[in-house]
Amino acid sequence: MSNAPPQHAPLVQFAVQDDCLQIGGMALTRLAQRVGSTPFYAYDREKISARIASLRRHLPQGVLLHYAMKANPMPALVQHVAGLVDGLDVASKGEMRVALDTAVPPDKISFAGPGKREHELRSAIAAGVMLNVESAQELETVAQLGMSLGITPRVALRVNPDFELKSSGMKMGGGPKPFGIDAECVPDVLKRLAALELDFTGFHIFSGSQNLHAAALQEAHERTVQLAIRLADHAPGPVRLLNIGGGFGVPYFPGEQALNLAAIGENLQRLVPEVQRHLPGARIALELGRYIVAEAGIYVCRVLERKISRGQVFLITDGGLHHHLAASGNLGQVIRKNYPVVIGNKVRGAEREVVSVVGPLCTPLDILADRLPLAKAAAGDLVVVLQSGAYGLTASPVAFLSHPAPVEVLV
Repeated sequence: MSNAPPQHAPLVQFAVQDDCLQIGGMALTRLAQRVGSTPFYAYDREKISARIASLRRHLPQGVLLHYAMKANPMPALVQHVAGLVDGLDVASKGEMRVALDTAVPPDKISFAGPGKREHELRSAIAAGVMLNVESAQELETVAQLGMSLGITPRVALRVNPDFELKSSGMKMGGGPKPFGIDAECVPDVLKRLAALELDFTGFHIFSGSQNLHAAALQEAHERTVQLAIRLADHAPGPVRLLNIGGGFGVPYFPGEQALNLAAIGENLQRLVPEVQRHLPGARIALELGRYIVAEAGIYVCRVLERKISRGQVFLITDGGLHHHLAASGNLGQVIRKNYPVVIGNKVRGAEREVVSVVGPLCTPLDILADRLPLAKAAAGDLVVVLQSGAYGLTASPVAFLSHPAPVEVLV
């Protein structure tokens, strides 16, 4: 077994000037002064815009681009993204409120997730938001609520496909799942839907997330289209929207390569005519979250103390797993791997050493970097966790040990 320190993916998305990270057109040290305290999250609006522009260039004309707000629901960020995409996808009433505050029309907002409560469904129906129905029981509840409100709810069926997205970080379809209606049960549910006062719009078929393999995504898209065509034979009306989910990944760890977006776009270009031939009038939607915002965000904390314990150097910071659970390795990692981490005001650093970066929490799990080669840092220096624009603050146990929550800024 090698004793070499674990590495991480290289810094490629942000410029470095005078050995200081640049974000939002300014030096990190200046941004820290502007924010006024650490820790904080910062999201670069130009990098988000550039990522969406890249998607538009590579995807076939006519394919809709939706933002999955669960990746990052910060209101200012959502407002920015809303002006660049075709729709928003929400997973809670709280996210729906943020979405409805944007200029995106309610009929371009969809609401997915198992276990939606009646008051959430009622609010969505009243707002005109489309519901991705996750079960036969939910379908009945939506129909009853629509009747009581005097409104015909707009619905799509979320389908649990009979396949999964290979090589995905998190499998959302295939096998037994709490998400969606098993594909083999969908024809009966569609038959029941035809007898209810509901506006059927189409299907939502999502099979996995955080995938860096274009071939796997191509196969999933092909199988998704074929499944939708088969299921449409049982539908009570034409399919107007086919949401094929997302799953586009970003590199976090050593050896990972950026997704070949051009190959995915070329494959979709081939599939669009097939959808138009079998499902005339249907629009394909891609629902992306992480891929749009992850690389545009950083988490910044400050070194409080440099400590040496039995020869190992620890940088103790004012940040930690309570703010960034994913970077600590406690959000889905089986074997802990380092997120990309740098000393933001000494990115390259003339003097370097192997250190572990830890937070102030009373648990050995509070690790932001483990035995990582970094510039030699002292109290006051700024530690930056890259790839932090998605599943950062809202995916973390902020209340743990009652430390203050970090600030979020869009720059």
